[in-house]
Amino acid sequence: MSRLRTAAALAAAALITATAGLTTAAPAGSAVPHRVLFDNTKAETAGKADWVISSSQPDPLAQNAHPTKEGDWTGSFSSWGVALQKTGQYSLKTLPPGSTITFGTGAPLDLANFDTFVIPEPNVRFSPDEKAAIMHFVQNGGGLFLIADHKGSDRDHNGIDSTGVLNDLLSNNGVDDDDPFGFSVDLQNIVKEDPRAVNDPTDPVLHGPFGTVTKSIIRNGTTMTIKPAHNPTVKGLLYRVGFGGSTGAFFVTSTFGQGRVAIWGDTSPAEDITGQNSGLHDGWNDPAGTDAALALNATAWLSKA
Repeated sequence: MSRLRTAAALAAAALITATAGLTTAAPAGSAVPHRVLFDNTKAETAGKADWVISSSQPDPLAQNAHPTKEGDWTGSFSSWGVALQKTGQYSLKTLPPGSTITFGTGAPLDLANFDTFVIPEPNVRFSPDEKAAIMHFVQNGGGLFLIADHKGSDRDHNGIDSTGVLNDLLSNNGVDDDDPFGFSVDLQNIVKEDPRAVNDPTDPVLHGPFGTVTKSIIRNGTTMTIKPAHNPTVKGLLYRVGFGGSTGAFFVTSTFGQGRVAIWGDTSPAEDITGQNSGLHDGWNDPAGTDAALALNATAWLSKA
């Protein structure tokens, strides 16, 4: 184990002890819903993007307290949000623009109050404190759902896109700077492909409570390079046709500390056409993929549902 990883492990152990009262997972058998926070602090609605579950933030229930269809909430991720809400097992919130990502502060939207944090195509670099908060959240049992997009998708024209933002998180977070989750984001723009799931009947994301995942879609997206030497728990679940092993992975999972991590290489599979911007792709309902099952199963797994 490297000196960096040894230091990170000691820091994690100390933090777990210090924040013992800030557990991110509900007790077994608890009636408390699984708590999911969607990020909207990093220009997730810039340009043609609209990666939110509702225009009502932080609480989507203020728009419609009893949604039954994707159009009851306004946002191109509303299908995702409504599907979780309808189960009665999830409590959803959005971290609105202007907020700061924190862990352990006691604030209502602090990560310690949630089981899963979804970051969909961030276009603004995380601050050093935010990167540390995300890492400590996962170390202490939180679920982190990252969604990348293609190289060159700098929607707010600030000089960095999601590939740069996420790779910066993975290589410059101050907790473990050596791809701690076992993957890096590729600098690619894959225009149109339909990745396929690996044959793993025991995997809880591919075969979960929301159905079986067999395929997904890329509509201008990217992939990940897997690095098991950096984290032996990393797994590629869907790959571009003709790829496998460490390259061409489109959906990846791993664990870190007590927490879980998933990353998707494109926003298109999770989006619908109920957002406020034009040019959206109805990937959620696209028959070329089983993307609804993939998003929902992954959320359940990350939330330890």
